[in-house]
Formats: sequence, structure tokens, C-alpha cells
Amino acid sequence: MAHCGRFQKQSLTRREMLARCANGFGGVALASFLANEATAKPSNPLAPKPSHFPAKAKSIIFLYMDGGPSHVDTFDPKPRLTKENGKPFGLKMEATQFNNRGKTLASPWKFQHYGQSGIPVSDLFPHIARHADKLCVIRSMTSNFSEHTNANYFLHTGFGQVGRPSMGSWINYGLGTSNQNLPGFIVLNGGLIPPGGLGCFSNGFLPAAYQGSVFKYGDKPIANIGRTEATPELQQNKLDLIRKLDAGVVGRLGRLDQVESAIANHELAFRMQGAVPELMDIKGETEATKKMYGLDASFKNTATFGRNCLIARRLVERGVRFIELTCPGGNGDRWDQHGGLTDGHPKNAKSVDQGIAALLQDLDGRGLLDSTLVVWMGEFGRTPFAQGGNGRDHNPFGFSMWMAGGGVKGGMTYGATDEYGYKAVDKKLEIHDLHATMLHLLGMDHTKLTIRFSSRDMRLTDVHGEVVQDILI
Repeated sequence: MAHCGRFQKQSLTRREMLARCANGFGGVALASFLANEATAKPSNPLAPKPSHFPAKAKSIIFLYMDGGPSHVDTFDPKPRLTKENGKPFGLKMEATQFNNRGKTLASPWKFQHYGQSGIPVSDLFPHIARHADKLCVIRSMTSNFSEHTNANYFLHTGFGQVGRPSMGSWINYGLGTSNQNLPGFIVLNGGLIPPGGLGCFSNGFLPAAYQGSVFKYGDKPIANIGRTEATPELQQNKLDLIRKLDAGVVGRLGRLDQVESAIANHELAFRMQGAVPELMDIKGETEATKKMYGLDASFKNTATFGRNCLIARRLVERGVRFIELTCPGGNGDRWDQHGGLTDGHPKNAKSVDQGIAALLQDLDGRGLLDSTLVVWMGEFGRTPFAQGGNGRDHNPFGFSMWMAGGGVKGGMTYGATDEYGYKAVDKKLEIHDLHATMLHLLGMDHTKLTIRFSSRDMRLTDVHGEVVQDILI
């Protein structure tokens, strides 16, 4: 039948359009859902990743001396302080935290030369002194901040305010970790969380899986680490259900760090229920090893820190990438003696000296020191003049730290402060240089370890930092 040339087919009604297109919409939705399902299960964020170049170190143990040890009383002897003790200070004084600036203050402790290298070490550290030939003592470290909280953020994250990723987070972001049953960044809390709090161990703008995991002191370092279900299979079924529900959220909303990190953390927590109790069970350690670490010490803090040093060695053996130890509480103060220097510093030193020496000896004896970088430092040093009559104020202008193992030369000192120990005057280093060097020893170019955030490529060293080649093997 012929049609009129002016015939126009009637358009579809809304109802007809929806009816006819329903299957098409469903197909599109199904295709989208299946595509999201295919990508919903996240890759393991802690899986090992290749380094930029061959690494000297596989792990780092960061011995954080909370509060700021006095360099002129520990690793940087200054005879001029002894000569001018009690006299007006011979250099211009900068503003200090409390601006209670007194006379020149000599160290109450004597220094002796140790090992073939002859490195001078204070009588505060009789145990560590025996390992002088393993130490690379840096005497020219500086900080941009003289207040604890900002200095702690700067030391840990390379930035003086809260919100940036900690160095342990950056390292795991770049390299992952070889043990998939434990976090790659573990903080062994001896009792003192630094001023600045958990922000010192934050993942910042990195994915949440890279945040530091804080282990409390004792056999049960993590809450609810024990398995509560009747069988492992029952718990695995619950985790499978959680994973399925989380994957559904990813399928609907797209890939979200919060969801993907939750999935990864649930799975890691399940694996940790077997790994953590085994890690913390030190019954298999010899009595000689326990005694070497000071676990039988009458001074409680020595035993506390010594046990954490032993756990740190066990973590290195298990392939954990970055381990930080905080100082034990209980002696009334951090390394922060604005008064009572001769009472506080000996207690601080007694808390950590034996455990650290045992850690160096144990790592070396087990062939682990060459691949483990041990770092000892606080957030700044102390003034060579008195605060009041018997204390020292904060000093960010020049202070000491040391490193051992992990590709660093032993039995040497690097840099110098002036003859009073006030300011770095030779080979001055900044925190960014320290971070760049630590990353370098792990096989990472600090300028290439970046993540896009806030419209720029962010890195641990910001736009600064130079590798300290002179201290490397």
C-alpha cells in the first residue's frame, strides 16, 4: 500500500521508550558492573616493588630519641665548654624556647676514645661505645624548628606541620615489603608517643594502607589480635562476605582509597592473627640473647627498650621494611632536660644503651647489619649554655646523630659544630639530606619517589635534599 509523501511516523511515548530501552539500559549497567567487578579486587599495596637501582639496605630501624639528646654530652665533646664553664657564653645567643639563657655549661660527663677509629663517646653510653667502629657519627645535623611538635613532624615527614606522610609510609609506598603477614611500617611503642602524636606516623595523602601500625609494649601489642571465631574457616567466610560487600561498593562508586584500604587491612589483619603472636613469642631466644638485650635488668626501662630492640631484630628477619622504636616512659621525662640534666640524661641513656648495643651486635652476628640501616637521633640537640643553672634548652642549629650498617661507613665522624657545639659550621646537613640518603641506601632516587597531590608531584624531600655520598660505602 502506498503512503502519502507527507507521512511522518509517530514519535515514541515516554512509556514506550522506557519499555523498549529497558533491556539496553540493563545491558549497559551489567557491562559496567562486570567491568568494575573485574577491577574491584585491589592489588596488594604492600607487595614488593622494584627499587630504582640496586639497594644496600633492605630495612631501616629508626631509634627515635624523643626530646632531643644533648650532643655536647653524648657524641660531640667540646673542651672549650670545660675551659669556660660558668663564664658568659662566648657567642651571640639566638632566641631559645624559653629564653632563660644562662652561663656556659660544661658537660658533666667525660669522653673517651673507642675502637680503632678512636671515636669519642660519652660515659653515658658504655655499651654503645664498644661498637664505635660500626658508627657513622654525624655532628652537623640541623633542623628548621626548635619546638617539639613541629620538629617531630619535620623529622618524620619532611614538613613542619601535620598532614604529610611519614618517612616509613613513603618507603613502603615506594618499595612495599617482603612479608605479607605483617605491616610494612611498624612503630614499637616503648611508652612515649612523640609530641605531635600519631601524626608522626601518618600516611598523609598516601593510600591509607601505608600508615604506621603502632604496637604496644608486651605480648599483645594489638587489640583483638586473638581469633574469636570457632574455626579459621568461619572467620575466612566472614572476611569473604566483607570483601564481597566492599567490592559491591567499589562497583557502584568506583575505586576509593578508603574502601580498597579497608579490604587490604581486613585481609592483613587476618594474616596477622597468626604472625603477630609468633613474632612476640621470644621463648625460643636463648637466655644469653635475652641477657644481652637487658631483659633481666633491674631498671625497668632498660628491659622495656631492650625487648623492643629484640623484637626489631625479629621484624628485620621477617622482612619488615621500616621499624621505629620510641623511648620508654616511666623515668619522668624525655631527653628534654630544661633542668636536672645530671639526673635526666643518665636515666634516658640507661634506658636505651644496653638494648641498642645488643641490637648492633646481634644484627652483625647474624649477618643482617650490612642490609639493615640503623639510625639514632632526636628532633634537635641542646644548647651549650645553661637554661637556669642545671639544664639545657632546645638547639636546632647543630646537633649529632649516628647511623650504622646498611651501606654506611663505620668508624667515622662527619661534619662539625663550632668550638662551643652551638652551630654546624662544616658539612652542614638538613633533615631533607638525611631522608634523601636513607632512600638512596634503599635503592630509591628521592626525586623520583613522588605522588600527584594538590596539583603537584609531592615527595618526602619536597624540592630539597642531597645524598651524603661521603658517608656511603
